[in-house]
Amino acid sequence: MKDFFRVSTIPLALLAVFILVSGSYGVLSQSTDDTPGESEAVIPFALPKSGPFKPADIKIENNDAIANWFRSAHADAAAEAFRHWDEDEEIRPACAACHSGEGFRAFHGLDGSEPGVIEAPVDIGGVVDCGTCHNAGLAEITEVKFPSGLAHPVQGVEASCMTCHQGRTAGVNVSTAIADMDIDTSNPELRFINPHYATAAATWLGGYGGAGYHYEGRDYSGRFFHARPVSTCNSCHEPHTLEVEFEPCLTCHQADSAQDIRISRQSYSGTGDTSVGIRADIQSNAALLLKTVESYSRDVAGVPIVYDGTRYPYFFTDANGDGVIDESEGNPVAYNGWTPRSLRAAYNWKLVTSDPGNYAHNPHYALELLYDSIEDLSGPLGMDLEALNLLR
Repeated sequence: MKDFFRVSTIPLALLAVFILVSGSYGVLSQSTDDTPGESEAVIPFALPKSGPFKPADIKIENNDAIANWFRSAHADAAAEAFRHWDEDEEIRPACAACHSGEGFRAFHGLDGSEPGVIEAPVDIGGVVDCGTCHNAGLAEITEVKFPSGLAHPVQGVEASCMTCHQGRTAGVNVSTAIADMDIDTSNPELRFINPHYATAAATWLGGYGGAGYHYEGRDYSGRFFHARPVSTCNSCHEPHTLEVEFEPCLTCHQADSAQDIRISRQSYSGTGDTSVGIRADIQSNAALLLKTVESYSRDVAGVPIVYDGTRYPYFFTDANGDGVIDESEGNPVAYNGWTPRSLRAAYNWKLVTSDPGNYAHNPHYALELLYDSIEDLSGPLGMDLEALNLLR
C-alpha cells in the first residue's frame, strides 16, 4: 500500500517533527508484504502539506524581548566587560558574579551551591544572560549586601540590578586606608581605591548606602525617592534594551531629553545658568574637582598627577610635571604621592563620574560629594571657595 511505510525506516525524532508541523495525519505501519511482529507498533504520522519546513514560521512569544536583549550591553560578548579574562581562560570568583550569568547564579546559590561565595573560577564566554534576571530563585533573595556593610531589602529582579551596580568599595574602605595618617603628607604605601564602574545603585541609595567618602560633620542625602511610579530601575530603563524611557518624564518635566531635566531653580556650579539640566552642574563641579586634585597633588603633595581613564589604576605619576605619564621599563608608573586628603577627594570624584546617570539616580548626593571634596582641598591650596559661588 503506497500510504504506508516501515517504522524502522524513519527516525522517531523526525516523526515528531512531521506530526507537529502537519495537519494531515496518516498511519505509519509495516508494508503489507510483511507480517507485523508483535513488537512493532503502529504509529500515526503526517507529512507537511507543503515545504520546505521553515523554523521562522514558529511563533516565539518572547522573540521581541530576546532581540532587544541581544542588542544591549548585557549581551555584548565582545565587550571588555566579558573579554577581560580571555588570556586567563577563566573569570576569577571575585569578578564572576557580575561578569557572567553563571557566576551570578553561583554567587546567590541559584545553582544549588552555597550562597554568598563563588567557590571556583567561571568559564569565559558568558554574558548577563536571561537566567540572570529570570531565575525563579530570585524571589527567595530578600536583601543584597553593599560594600559599606548595608543590607538593602530587594524584591525579585532588583536583586540582579543591586548586586552588580553597587560598586566594589565604599567610603569605609577609604577611611580604613588613611586612618592615623597625617592628612597632607604623601604616603607611598597608599594606593588608589577604585569604586568600579556603572555604580548606579550606589548613587541611588546615597548617604544611606554609604558608597562615598563622607566628611566629618556633614549630612548626606539618602536614597533618592523619585515620584512614584518612577521608583525602580525598571521604571526608567527598558529591562531588555536598558534604554531610558523618556516619555514618562514628560508628565512632570519639560525637557527634550533626560539630560536636560533640571530639578532646581538655583545654580550649583556658580555659573548662574539654570536653563540647562542639572547634569551640567554635576559635570562642571566634577571637572573642577579633578582640576583641584591635580593642583593639590602638584602644589601641596609635591608629586604631579595625571589621570588616564583607559588604564588602571587611572591615576599616574608625572614627576617632572610635563603632562606625560612616567614609565618604568615600559610600564606606566601608578601614582605614588597620595595623601589622605587627595585620596578621599579622588575617590569621590571617581565614584560620581563612574555613574553616567548620576543626574537622574541621585543628583543631590553627587553634588554634595563633589562640593565637600572641593571645599576640603581648597584649604591647603588657599582657594577662595566663596568666590566660586558653588552651592552644596
